[in-house]
Amino acid sequence: MISQDTIVALATPAGAGAIAVIRVSGKDAIGICAPLFHSIRGKDLNKQKSHTIHLGHIKDDERVLDEVLISLFKGTNSYTGEPTVEISCHGSSYIQQEIIQLLLRKGCRIANAGEFTLRAFINGKLDLSQAEAVADLIASDSEASHQIAMQQMRGGFSNEIKKLRDELLNFASLIELELDFAEEDVEFANRTQFQDLISRITKVLKRLIDSFAVGNVIKNGIPVAIVGEPNVGKSTLLNALLNEERAIVSDIAGTTRDTIEDEINIGGIGFRFIDTAGIRDTKDVVESIGIKKTFEKIEQAQVVIYLVDSSELTVDGLQQLKTEIGKIKNKYPQKPLIVVANKVDKLDETQISSLTSEIDNIHLLSAKQNLGVEALQNKLLDFVNTGALRNDETIVTNSRHYDALLKALEEIQKVQYGIDNGLSGDLMAIDIRQALYHFGEITGEITSDDLLGNIFANFCIGK
Repeated sequence: MISQDTIVALATPAGAGAIAVIRVSGKDAIGICAPLFHSIRGKDLNKQKSHTIHLGHIKDDERVLDEVLISLFKGTNSYTGEPTVEISCHGSSYIQQEIIQLLLRKGCRIANAGEFTLRAFINGKLDLSQAEAVADLIASDSEASHQIAMQQMRGGFSNEIKKLRDELLNFASLIELELDFAEEDVEFANRTQFQDLISRITKVLKRLIDSFAVGNVIKNGIPVAIVGEPNVGKSTLLNALLNEERAIVSDIAGTTRDTIEDEINIGGIGFRFIDTAGIRDTKDVVESIGIKKTFEKIEQAQVVIYLVDSSELTVDGLQQLKTEIGKIKNKYPQKPLIVVANKVDKLDETQISSLTSEIDNIHLLSAKQNLGVEALQNKLLDFVNTGALRNDETIVTNSRHYDALLKALEEIQKVQYGIDNGLSGDLMAIDIRQALYHFGEITGEITSDDLLGNIFANFCIGK
């Protein structure tokens, strides 16, 4: 899975910039770079201390390619756990490629996607869940997703799993030992302590599994569908939420015929708003397709905003609104629904009072006047359980971890069944081994080349 080659890649984004960083890692990294680097003070890179920076020029024979800074990491004292050189050069695309091509000619090869982090994992610098958190950290685009990735990369999640695994492994060893003395009928594993451990593991696993519902939407953004009849102001509300003219707004009903999506960060949480086609009976083929997509987006959304034009609501309209709200709640009982009355700037106090008394928890706003939009954003935040974030608890965001936790819980519940029903130690030992296997899958103590290939293939080259 890992070769002894010395690898090179651009660690900063491709394209022109102020500076670029070229990373070289492998047993020959310093040996390859040293002859190419000409220090302004005549230093030999091979003789310099680790974690030092040196100014000089990269030369291809006598041709100067650039003035650079070389960061030196010797032995295992690097990100990858092997000798590493980082070359900070000017950000010209031409200079970057000239230096990389020179290094390739001198014995390096281009790194595969995620190969630097893969080497860090193989060399024991990171466990597998921490390595995966590196990719999540790079991809984080909100305070919440950044916080979760940082907590995982610091080892919060893996430390919790390792602690449980070590305790379970200790009891597994005692139970396995009992099997060697089956004829003497002795117990090395204290059954009361064992029961306490299984109960504790079950509780922790259930908490981690439950956290995935929050973690997954925080990591990927929370999809919010804005639905309602035509011309109630859905596109205007989207524009107000995003604070830009993202959707076309017109007085003509049915203007939006396809879904329009965009993201915004609210309180450190990413929300993906989906402006949908107005729901109504229509013979327009294109508009009908848009309405069909509206219901598809409601299915995908985590939260639904049902928007109505408060200025057009009659007594009969209020009753019809109640019916429509009931239909949505019955069809999507698990989805949070926010009923929003738009254009309230056109209502008087009596009309507003009537509206709030008839429809429970209705939210009043004027998207055009930007009234009540911030309050709606705060209401959306209420649907996100960020208590775990504030308490710095472990939140699972990775579907691979989630799957392994579910399988581990299933095996632990089998162990619990064995304890409750007095099953023999050899039967419980099988289930314990399986639980340990699934714990090991998370941290990387148990891996396969295929698994590592799938994980690191999603990394960017240079990381």
